[in-house]
Amino acid sequence: MDTTVDQANLSMTLRSKAEAQLRAGTTPKAGHSPMGADALRLLHQLASSPARADDALKLLHELQVHQVELDLQHEETAANEQALLEDLGFYQALYDCTPVPLCVLDLDGTIMQSNPAAAERFGVPREGLEGQHINAFMSPQSRSRVADLLQQVALSGITDTVVTNLINEARRMHLQVSTMQGHKCLLLACQDFAEHR
Repeated sequence: MDTTVDQANLSMTLRSKAEAQLRAGTTPKAGHSPMGADALRLLHQLASSPARADDALKLLHELQVHQVELDLQHEETAANEQALLEDLGFYQALYDCTPVPLCVLDLDGTIMQSNPAAAERFGVPREGLEGQHINAFMSPQSRSRVADLLQQVALSGITDTVVTNLINEARRMHLQVSTMQGHKCLLLACQDFAEHR
């Protein structure tokens, strides 16, 4: 019910705005959907008969209002798209500049994306991380703990951690894994154990 009311209010607001712009002569530049030949033919027929001229004017007004509504919606869509692109750029830069190594994993533990800090931490070029299983970078003794952690977080949706060693390194690492709401993937953050403590 609320959605229907919101939609009706949005339509009324859009119509009021379109009519106000028509009265003021400040309509957006049209060109997205010019009046069709059938509509022009109907208007001509109605306007040709003096008894129906009022109907023709009403129909013309409705068509003009509808055109302005479409143009306003187009402008709003373009502005929203631009804002989304700017937000996407901001969050991509944030992800790339974060000093904490981050990886996006599928539910099986395969790396889908990583930031430059993760590539540096694992000693592999960034493009070399994608498609690799996270356990390829863990010591053999740590792999079962990491696999258990990924499975537990994927099933429960609750963020959890494990202390592990990277392959060929004695230094201990703290891995934190969480689910990404609305996505079938996991986010892994990696820190030196001493830094985490």
